[in-house]
Amino acid sequence: MGEVVSNKLLTSFRGCRVLITGHTGFKGSWLAFMLHEAGAEVLGYALPPPQEKNHFSLLGLSKKIKHIEADMRDADKICNVMKEFKPEFVFHLAAQALVKSSYIDPKLTFDTNISGSVNLLEAIRKTDSVRSLIFVTSDKCYENNDWIWGYRENDQLGGHDPYSASKAAAELVFSAYSRSYFSKQNELGAASARAGNVIGGGDWSLDRIIPDCIRAIESGNKIQLRNPNATRPWQHLLEPLSGYMLLAISLLDEPKKYSGSWNFGPSTDGVKSVLDVTKHIMNKFNYKGVEIKASDTNEHEANLLQLNCDKAKQLLNWKPKWNTEQALDATAVWYKEIAQGTDACDVTRKQILDYFG
Repeated sequence: MGEVVSNKLLTSFRGCRVLITGHTGFKGSWLAFMLHEAGAEVLGYALPPPQEKNHFSLLGLSKKIKHIEADMRDADKICNVMKEFKPEFVFHLAAQALVKSSYIDPKLTFDTNISGSVNLLEAIRKTDSVRSLIFVTSDKCYENNDWIWGYRENDQLGGHDPYSASKAAAELVFSAYSRSYFSKQNELGAASARAGNVIGGGDWSLDRIIPDCIRAIESGNKIQLRNPNATRPWQHLLEPLSGYMLLAISLLDEPKKYSGSWNFGPSTDGVKSVLDVTKHIMNKFNYKGVEIKASDTNEHEANLLQLNCDKAKQLLNWKPKWNTEQALDATAVWYKEIAQGTDACDVTRKQILDYFG
């Protein structure tokens, strides 16, 4: 058992068996660390971390939780792991999560995000222990019409690029399993969760603005922006993670009431452009040096995307705690302290306590 975080939501998982797919990734490593600290028995199933520098390794999670390196495309493996571990909660975060990578290798993206999801859902269908499933997709699952208002859970699904299309397709697969199988199991609650771009410490993914800024600052190079005027629903990753956990507990208590699809995004007044976010990070590091470098490809990239989260606010009593400035400040502090030699567990734990305290 890890250090128990004294928060009612987190301690609800104490002593529970939780399976997290994608636990070596950015969001997954934060979630696995939180639930371990809260006293849950956590099993993570994922590929090795995608970058040499990564949050999972810095936290030493492979020694703290049950850690299995495997591919979601291996149907027999995930099914056997599920049956052996007998989880009560499942958080599905494993994915090929980058738009640009989906253009480079669309087949891998579709295989991972669609077939991998089928394998996960099929394993759950064959495992009686599961009581609560959080199936994480993306805000990009919606057909993006560049609306100025937020997308609701019942808006049209779609996707211009392979990544977005794969997430829309995964939602359809989830819906089919939910209506055909899970809805007939009275003690199983299943929900899909859609969140916008998240920021926070421990992300070193390629072609994401905060990691790109940190790499440029560390190397002394100029920060290059491909689409500086694009707006994004910036939020600290603890915001949607708190929503996922709250929804998971709600599903356990009232599976029929809370099953379905849910948005978790920031307030509309917190939307900022890529250039605004870059300037904020630069100011925190007292760094100068940015250049606009137009993309040399014809790849489509959405300029405007916002979620309507009224459902989560009204039915779950969930709402963002940190505004965009607070999220950016926490993110900058995390990278600064790591650069100064502070232990990643201490920095991450402190930010969790600050958020949930």
